[in-house]
Amino acid sequence: MSRIETIKSVVLSLLITLSVALTFLIWTYTPKYETIEQQTTVASISSKRDIADIVKPYKLLFHFEDGYQGTAESEEIDRVVNELKNWRITDLSLEEYDFNAEKLDEFMRKRNRFTLFFHGEVPFSVYDTVLGIEDLNIPEDTFDRIMIDWHSPDTTMNIHFISKMNNLRYSAKVNVYDRQQFNHSLLQKGKSYDAYTEVNDANMPFIAVPSEPLELVRHTFYQNEVSPTLFREALFNDPNAVRISQDGMNQEEYKDDHALMNVDKAKKTLTFVRPGARSKEIAIPSELFLNTFDFVNEHGGWTDDYRLMYMNPRSRYVKFQLFVQGLPVFSDNTSTKIEQVWGEEQVYQYMRPYYTLDLLHPESETTVLYPGTVVAEILNESDKVDFDTVEEIALGYSMEQGNVHNLFTLEPSWYFMINDSWIRFSPKQFGGEKRGLE
Repeated sequence: MSRIETIKSVVLSLLITLSVALTFLIWTYTPKYETIEQQTTVASISSKRDIADIVKPYKLLFHFEDGYQGTAESEEIDRVVNELKNWRITDLSLEEYDFNAEKLDEFMRKRNRFTLFFHGEVPFSVYDTVLGIEDLNIPEDTFDRIMIDWHSPDTTMNIHFISKMNNLRYSAKVNVYDRQQFNHSLLQKGKSYDAYTEVNDANMPFIAVPSEPLELVRHTFYQNEVSPTLFREALFNDPNAVRISQDGMNQEEYKDDHALMNVDKAKKTLTFVRPGARSKEIAIPSELFLNTFDFVNEHGGWTDDYRLMYMNPRSRYVKFQLFVQGLPVFSDNTSTKIEQVWGEEQVYQYMRPYYTLDLLHPESETTVLYPGTVVAEILNESDKVDFDTVEEIALGYSMEQGNVHNLFTLEPSWYFMINDSWIRFSPKQFGGEKRGLE
């Protein structure tokens, strides 16, 4: 009997010891979790865009045996670019490195060619994502127009990439596979475009403009505000550490220890600056574009249709202009451009509007504009402009403040460019009101 009691006591002691041991193991057990890296979430203000949405030609010009035909219609230009995407482009090489203005203008006057014009200089390695150039070594150079020479009856033609700013001309071979399809979808269609006329004759620079009056729609838009708070969330490293102060009725300042954002409520614009990121190094063109493009894309900053308008690697400056129905929009009342100065591995300065446009009254009235030839004639005769300094004449919209708050009218207008600046053509200012058109 005593042996049984002894055994019971031993078993009970063992159970108590095991229970204590198991309890200790449970309390002190630490599972081995994989390390989870902390991710920074960037607020997305609008949708992201592709490079092909931001880098687009603004004009298409055909030079046939009997004259020029051209268009500035965005849908038609997109159709032609989509045709080019199917081409096989090979043997890209630098043809001329001293392709000066005189050579360029002579080249532009050659027949049986069509040209796509870009507002800003486009890096090869950026537009390669659109065209698909098959060469392994894409040059770190830029171009502002693409010219296709179709005078040969074969399926292999020459394509030229020209940089007016850098005086360069690259050439390559193009295989279009089906010459009959090329003739039908491009050449025959090109003959239906508006008639264009060269307005400088044999002088420089080469400028060709529509030779008939143009009828364009005058649009009315409501200007919706995008809250500056969304930009604070997207641009500052730690939005919770941002201090906000008011400076008068229409000025707000957002600030932390590394960056500053000024908001102009009257014009609905903001300027973001990160002083420590400033750099004076000359930028590589493709890196400059991709950095600025990615920066806006990351926080969905394309609140409307913005396109590359200008890029300067020396100043590290890039400008994206607001477009409506394929035409650039300019304004004296607010900003219509997204501007960046790229710094040391991050943005140094970022300037932009914080509104988006909602179209009202799709049946808006139309405006008849002078032919481009008349605009050129008036400018040439005016004592207010040195016509020899005019580099281009093109269509655009002027954003005019309406009588109702946040209501704006986009007025179709002619613009001319001098020293990379676009100036609105006003018939009254330049003495053209007697001709009876806008």
